[in-house]
Amino acid sequence: MGTQESDEQARGTGRRALLGAAVLGAGGAVLGLSGTARAAGAGYAGGVKSLPKPTIIGHRGASGYRPEHTLAAYQLALDMGADIVEAGDLVPTKDGHLVCRHEPEIGGTTDVADHPEFAGRKTTKLLDGVSVTGWFTEDFTLAELKTLRAIERIPANRPHNTLYNGRFEIPTFEEVLRWQEEQTRKRGKQVWIYPELKHPTYFRKLGLGLEERIAKVLRKYGKHKWNSPVIVQSFEPTSIQRLHKLIDNPLVVLLSGPSTRPYDFVDSGDPRTVADLVKPAGLREIASYAQGIGPTLDLIIPRDASGKLTTPTTLVADAHKVGLVLHPWTLRNENPFLPADFRKGTDADAYGDVFGAYKTYFATGIDGVFTDQPDTGLLAREDFVNG
Repeated sequence: MGTQESDEQARGTGRRALLGAAVLGAGGAVLGLSGTARAAGAGYAGGVKSLPKPTIIGHRGASGYRPEHTLAAYQLALDMGADIVEAGDLVPTKDGHLVCRHEPEIGGTTDVADHPEFAGRKTTKLLDGVSVTGWFTEDFTLAELKTLRAIERIPANRPHNTLYNGRFEIPTFEEVLRWQEEQTRKRGKQVWIYPELKHPTYFRKLGLGLEERIAKVLRKYGKHKWNSPVIVQSFEPTSIQRLHKLIDNPLVVLLSGPSTRPYDFVDSGDPRTVADLVKPAGLREIASYAQGIGPTLDLIIPRDASGKLTTPTTLVADAHKVGLVLHPWTLRNENPFLPADFRKGTDADAYGDVFGAYKTYFATGIDGVFTDQPDTGLLAREDFVNG
């Protein structure tokens, strides 16, 4: 075995130990982690043991209460007690900065349409094979984006969030890292974040490769190591493979519906679907370069034609067998986002029996979950842990 291969194997073991410890606390043995690996994770100054299982991850912050991907949403998630904050769906600006937006198209998440000076920037582009019309971050400099303000993305479901439209600017990833450091100091415990690289293949073809940019920023702040409190995720497996060679952070492959294909697979002609990736062979391959998967909840428990839950799949057990943790997405309190079994009434913004949904998903053995309402998730975890 060559030196480089040995080093990569050692780094991979360290990353896997850390993420396993982070989501399992002292119960790392559930994933078969060695005592040495558990000790390595537990010894990190940020207090990895403080991240219990199931881990509650603030999805785009506390986006059930504030416009998503704003420092206000991130702060509220942290104040509510989220174990990790998904601070950053990362997309680039024209001048190469990484900013936090759900998508490169910002017509639905900012007030750009109200800026006459940018009316001429509205255009139609092919984004991962889909025609999209609007305004795109890659057509704006950072200085220009800083003149915009965030708005609520789904006002029909969250009319209360529109109260905050126009109050918060678009944060950069560097601002998030500085915020993370500041909050860690103030709270006396390590704050964790969970950024996602959006549409890596699309941006690479524009000359705005995301992997190299995030690696550079993480190295600048000393957060590129196996024990750094930054988990990086992407829907494109080859993007995670690229990151595996650039940084030592815990890495997670996101997975959509079983019949879908990651866009990097579509672009390269790889015929495999998500259904192939969640088979034992696919999971073993993912485990060779990543430490976890982020499946849609429907991959954990499928729904029938009426939207009700059916029988859980074997994905949790299969992933755990190869040392992968599972952080599925996304639990939201509002009726339209819940399985039909847990809806109450028909109002689009009314809350359903989300505690029942949490209990059902937690019972499958998932290691954590993304949620728009971290306070609800924490109460649900308390109920589950205490029986």
